[in-house]
Amino acid sequence: MRHFHTSSILGVFMGIVSAAGADDWAEFRGPTGQGHYTGKPLPTRWSTTENVVWKQPIPGKGWSSPVLYKGRIYLTTAVPSKDGKTLSLAALCLDAASGKQLWQTEVFRRDAAKSPAIHGKNSHASPTPLTDGQQLFVHFGHQGTASLDLDGKILWTNDELAYSPVHGNGGSPILVDDKLVFSVDGSDKQYVVALKCASGKIAWKTDRKSTAPRKFSFSTPLAISLNGSKQVISPASDAVIAYDAVDGKELWRVKYDGYSVIPRPVHGHGLIFMGTGYDRPTVLAIRTQGMGDITDSHVAWKLIKAAPHTPSPLLAGTELYLISDGGIASCLDARTGKVHWQERVGGNFSASPMLAGDKIYLQSEEGVATVLRAGKKFERLAQNAMNERTLASLAAADGSIYLRTEGHLYRIQEK
Repeated sequence: MRHFHTSSILGVFMGIVSAAGADDWAEFRGPTGQGHYTGKPLPTRWSTTENVVWKQPIPGKGWSSPVLYKGRIYLTTAVPSKDGKTLSLAALCLDAASGKQLWQTEVFRRDAAKSPAIHGKNSHASPTPLTDGQQLFVHFGHQGTASLDLDGKILWTNDELAYSPVHGNGGSPILVDDKLVFSVDGSDKQYVVALKCASGKIAWKTDRKSTAPRKFSFSTPLAISLNGSKQVISPASDAVIAYDAVDGKELWRVKYDGYSVIPRPVHGHGLIFMGTGYDRPTVLAIRTQGMGDITDSHVAWKLIKAAPHTPSPLLAGTELYLISDGGIASCLDARTGKVHWQERVGGNFSASPMLAGDKIYLQSEEGVATVLRAGKKFERLAQNAMNERTLASLAAADGSIYLRTEGHLYRIQEK
């Protein structure tokens, strides 16, 4: 029960992003985008002082997660000017060993008065950056996208994809071969777009043809390999849609009632697992072998009770783990939807869970990390309080957890 056969799951993603190694955490939710850490054992217990290697203040505000590559940490932030009139949207690099800031590059400067209002749980730097080992890609939603080299020099910017956001930016971009792909789901425009990594120019752009009453959403796509080709799975308001990664052609869609969709899907056992957003969140398991509108034919099972609005699901072997926004953790049989257990762990949750060995890490908004034993029986191992607001998802590399709070970044490792 505690030995998970993840190789078949991980193998689905081989070749989608290949530059980052197993010891790197180069995108939102790690090497496969599904929250799996496979390196040296991580600590189970910590506090603001226990097992803390370093604590580094981070300027400005941002809820993007840190990413790691070859001993360097990259993240984004939004720093207001002293007079509050402008906002610096910046990328930062820190040394993973010491926490020392190596560089900070302003990517865009925006007029604060003209920036659309954001949700109280959002920031102007919420999408997580990513790297292919050569370029660092940063995304600020409607405020622009850019590529930098790993020493902080801007290679290109693209701020031509403006749209009207609701509550600000949120979804992170992904890499598929030589393209940077992300979703645009504003109140006025809804599409998925692929930019050429080398230039930032549009490779393809596909309209969602949305009929949803509330069209805004914030989900991060997931790329999968299927029958020798790659698909981009992108949830939106009222539908999840699969696109051909080469040209953006729509392959299939499943309809539902939902908007402000945030969770990133996960994939395994021939199924996509995803959440449908507000008002009544539902977790869907969808068979991927289909074309066209497969709503009535390819939904394997649904879960409504304690389904998350915000945190992404976590697949570990044959078990699917969920944490609701209100703090109810669930373990299900991924193939059938049978609930093994549902338990309240306490707190409120926005961050997505992480798997490391036979442990599940859950990070609450209140700054408390709950560590569970993965398995068909509920077992809580630890609760670790940082006493600071935390909405960013955890990152991990080389036996260390990297935890971003409202004002700091921590490196946590067993001492």
